[in-house]
Amino acid sequence: MKKLKLKELESFLQHVEEFEHPKLLFEQYATRPHIAACMLHTIHNTFDDIENKVVADLGCGCGVLSIGSVMLGAGLCVGFDIDADALEIFSKNAEEFELTNIDMIQCNVCSLATTMSKTFDTVIMNPPFGTKHNKAYSKESR
Repeated sequence: MKKLKLKELESFLQHVEEFEHPKLLFEQYATRPHIAACMLHTIHNTFDDIENKVVADLGCGCGVLSIGSVMLGAGLCVGFDIDADALEIFSKNAEEFELTNIDMIQCNVCSLATTMSKTFDTVIMNPPFGTKHNKAYSKESR
């Protein structure tokens, strides 16, 4: 596989479809291509934790980090998200990029925490930009 430069990866990730109607309950927001590319490029080049690795993308949403991981040579990337609508967008994105070593699972990622380190080489997720709603949600759900 050709080694992608940071700007090449960012350019590819600009074509990933994002949420049209993000859900506040799930704090859905797009990870911008620049942030995703920088993050993945660092994980790949500094720590060698992408190429030929089994990668989990927690709260994968539309799949930008999963797609970027596969483009950097991940052996397999599995995206996990609770929202079926997000996974539908992710699936369309994976098809558009013609990726075969990518999968997605609908579930609550909190229930997977204990098995992550046994199954996956690398675990990635969007930077936690928003936490205000989580605090409000946790109070409501008591």
